[in-house]
Amino acid sequence: MSNFQIKPIGYIYNNLPEKFGVPRQSGVISEFSGTIILEPEYRSTNALRGLADFSHIWLIWQFSKVPEVDEFNPTVRPPRLGGNERMGVFATRSPFRPNRLGLTVAKLEEIEETDNGPVIHVSGIDMMNGTPIFDIKPYIPYADSIPQAKSGFTNGLSSKLLNVIFTEDANQNLLSNHELSELTAILSHDPRPAYQDDPERIYGMSFKNLNIHFKIENDNLTVIKINEA
Repeated sequence: MSNFQIKPIGYIYNNLPEKFGVPRQSGVISEFSGTIILEPEYRSTNALRGLADFSHIWLIWQFSKVPEVDEFNPTVRPPRLGGNERMGVFATRSPFRPNRLGLTVAKLEEIEETDNGPVIHVSGIDMMNGTPIFDIKPYIPYADSIPQAKSGFTNGLSSKLLNVIFTEDANQNLLSNHELSELTAILSHDPRPAYQDDPERIYGMSFKNLNIHFKIENDNLTVIKINEA
């Protein structure tokens, strides 16, 4: 059997340097945006000819921060099921899978021509800063959208949005209007694992070059402090 090797065609950059806080699915948080910088050999305007005519694109990428394992584990514990129930890895979108590949539908906001070649701006993504991108394909609605599709164990697992409150000690001036909107949207979807529900616990996540500290009680998420990392 032949061994296959693939290499990144580029990397995506955004405001989430760690996996905590990354949206669980693409398209769920439309405000979360990123920029794809292609590797030098792929920075060809011709390679992207016609892509701007599509509103959405498929991105094939890798969970690069998940360590490789030597032994295949056929089951995983999906966080959305509380982390206690096992499912077959191929019935989930867990990052702990062979080849650690991810698949995302992103909204194509703009293809910007720069002195260093084309740069691709996208939104609605679900990957962290610096994620390697292996391929880009156009999203084709008549073929890719299946309205009657079944959603298996994920049926009914859509998140209830939290109310996000900023205290006076949470320095919102460290964020631009877009960044504040992006952060608020991410927090409103409850970044905690489903099995964590401690109203006294102070959670922390990284956003851009900042540390965000917050608590959650009932349906309210309170940002206690924002400070530079």
